[in-house]
Amino acid sequence: MKKELIKKLHGRFEDCAKEHDGLEFWFARDLQELLGYKEWRNFLKVVEKAKKACRGASQPIDDHFVDVNKMIELAKGAKREIEDISLTRYACYLIAQNGDTSKREIAFARHISLFRPENRR
Repeated sequence: MKKELIKKLHGRFEDCAKEHDGLEFWFARDLQELLGYKEWRNFLKVVEKAKKACRGASQPIDDHFVDVNKMIELAKGAKREIEDISLTRYACYLIAQNGDTSKREIAFARHISLFRPENRR
């Protein structure tokens, strides 16, 4: 993979990071798009696999996967509340490890260890 593409994709991941009270997190719906999933219901299956892997690693799931609600804008300025999940970097890593390997984005995330803290820009 070309160095420019790696920088671009890595930058997109880091640009999606949010911060609250000094804690870094990502919204699952943002990660869904970054990892090439079009439908939330399909992405949720991967999230569930990642939660099982988290449990298997003896990590508290609630520390890495937090259910949240957020407002989104619809057409003509309307707003609607949707379900989302706040994810730690570790949760993002587990999702990539349990994702569909035929997706280019998943292969990329696995290949460069995208989610390791030392790979931050």
